[in-house]
Amino acid sequence: MSETEHEVPITEVDLTTALHALADPVRLDILRQLATCGGGDLRCGELVMPVSKSTTTHHLKILTKAGLLAERPEGTSKRLSLRRAEFDERFPGLLDSVLTAMKGQPTATT
Repeated sequence: MSETEHEVPITEVDLTTALHALADPVRLDILRQLATCGGGDLRCGELVMPVSKSTTTHHLKILTKAGLLAERPEGTSKRLSLRRAEFDERFPGLLDSVLTAMKGQPTATT
C-alpha cells in the first residue's frame, strides 16, 4: 500500500507509541475486527464500537499514529486497513502476541 497523508512512516514509530496504542481494549477491538474481517479493510461505519463517533475517531488517530492503521478516502467515508506487514517488520511478533493473548477474552463491545 502506498503511503497516504494519514500514515506515518513506520520507521518513525517507537516502541512506547506502539505499546500505548495496544494498551486500550477499544483499540484492540478495532485491530481484532480488522485482522479478522477477511478482506483486510473496513469502512469506518462497519466497525462495531461501544463508544461515540468522536471517541472512535480519537482511537483511530492513536492507531494511525502508531503505524497500525492506514486510512483511505472512499466517497464520504474512509476505508481502514491494518498495516500488518509494515508493523510486523518494525516490531516482529508484537501484534500477533497481543491478538493471540486476547483470543477468548471479552471484547469492549460485549
